[in-house]
Amino acid sequence: MIGNYKIITLCGSTRFRKEFISAQKQLTLEGNIVISVGLFGHSGDPEVWTDKTKEMLDDMHLRKIDLADEIFVINPGGYIGESTRREIEYAKNTGKTIKYLIS
Repeated sequence: MIGNYKIITLCGSTRFRKEFISAQKQLTLEGNIVISVGLFGHSGDPEVWTDKTKEMLDDMHLRKIDLADEIFVINPGGYIGESTRREIEYAKNTGKTIKYLIS
């Protein structure tokens, strides 16, 4: 926490751009500091797939989890892909609270 504000990192497949934006808005209005993804590779940001960008972004997202008090998993229909599973496991191993969208 910083001040009275919990820090929450959003995790999930970047194919769910709309759900990421919705969760970010809702969690912010609830009084949280929200950390999200910088690019949506599965939803139209082709830069993700060039050079070593994907590796950098994956590592950067783990650092975002390090900064957070908890993660919020965007998982419409229960979908959790390989990268998100790795992030959930990382969050568990570092003692973070894990919450799910569950829609």
